[in-house]
Amino acid sequence: MLSPEAAWIKRERWDALTEDEQEGFAPLCPDFVVEIRSRSDNLPPLESKMQEYIANGALLAWLIDPLKRRVYVYAPGCEVVILENPAVVTGGTSLPGFELRMSPLW
Repeated sequence: MLSPEAAWIKRERWDALTEDEQEGFAPLCPDFVVEIRSRSDNLPPLESKMQEYIANGALLAWLIDPLKRRVYVYAPGCEVVILENPAVVTGGTSLPGFELRMSPLW
């Protein structure tokens, strides 16, 4: 069981859970996850964690590294995309219209 800093689940998947399953940690992999690297985190374990999310059904995963001002974008069947010091990161086709301004994190 993993717990990201932020996660999103499609409404229809959430509604399919029982009331008990919606309490605490839901028994499913989120559709979108965000992890933020802290000063005490080593990058390789976080990269493995992101790969695990994708392998278990996440459609999009962002690993935000404020130390190096990088965002690692993970998606099924795709190579990891590394964004260097982006001003904004968007959800692309997985989350159309969603964007995160990065300046507060840098």
